[in-house]
Amino acid sequence: MPQHPATARRVTIVDVARHAGVSTTAVSKVLRNAYGTSPQMRSRVRAAVDQLGYRPSAAARALRGRTHTLGVMLPDVRNPFFADILDGVAEHLDGTEYQLFMTSGCDDAASEARVTEAMIDRSMDGLILIAPVSSPARLDHVAQAVPTVVIGRHSRSSRYDTVNDDDFAGAALVVDHLVALGHRRIAHIEHRETDPVRLAEMPNALRADGYRHAMRRHGLAGHIDVAATTYTRDGGYHGAQLLLARRTPPTAIFAGADVAALGVLDALTEAGLSVPGDISVAGYDNITLAGFRTISLTTVDQDGHHVGVTAARLLLDRIAAPGRPATQVRSAPTPVLRGTTAPPR
Repeated sequence: MPQHPATARRVTIVDVARHAGVSTTAVSKVLRNAYGTSPQMRSRVRAAVDQLGYRPSAAARALRGRTHTLGVMLPDVRNPFFADILDGVAEHLDGTEYQLFMTSGCDDAASEARVTEAMIDRSMDGLILIAPVSSPARLDHVAQAVPTVVIGRHSRSSRYDTVNDDDFAGAALVVDHLVALGHRRIAHIEHRETDPVRLAEMPNALRADGYRHAMRRHGLAGHIDVAATTYTRDGGYHGAQLLLARRTPPTAIFAGADVAALGVLDALTEAGLSVPGDISVAGYDNITLAGFRTISLTTVDQDGHHVGVTAARLLLDRIAAPGRPATQVRSAPTPVLRGTTAPPR
């Protein structure tokens, strides 16, 4: 077991040098695997490190240029899709020196600013921002301070990389599927977007636009019906309640996120309606829960795990070459047809 000093202060490189009977320069060389140290010296220093429980100071490493820490900011820790992204990021970082730290931006620009400034102040080597709601100028400011990759924001900046799927096309895939089944009264639950600057960049807005465009393409403009709530389980629940209260309720509901679709299923069960017998339901994201047999949600797969792997790869590339041109990665979404959609009665 490591023998820690009696005091509560942090063990320093000086303590290691004294315990090993060598200079601090020798300890530094051993820790950096630098040349000029004998096998005997390396053995003594490593033994001292183990016995004292020494860990390098991240702050000290920052002064030398790197902390080997990366920050991930997400808007909502309760959305299972973000867990898929984090899993991909962690997989790509496995075996590297980098440690991952996660925080929530609370889906609010002011909170995001506090979070990103805190990560910058802690000298993190790079940031991955998932579905940020900050202004384009704010995102550029962050990317100017630290290498940054943005997920879920169709921005075009020269300062940071982006990873998205084609949200507009993905929404059309859902409408096409439901129309092919025979549905006409197809409603959509979107995440309310109030900032006109973000309308052209946010996935939720593009999915709503894709829904409207596909409905018009199928000659169903008169049946366009959108409930604007949030991409949360509560948002889906309340959105479904609004749609069910219409004079002519829809025969199918397309929720812009799987987590919202779960709320839709709750509302329909509460109303005594069967899925897909009375009403069909589709989501977007293909979270793990969507594939459970008891849920079997028709959805759109944008492969969150691959999104995370791609973002981590781009971030490490940007850390290694900060001045390289920005990269915009856009993948093609895939429909996943399961048990919550069927022809209308």
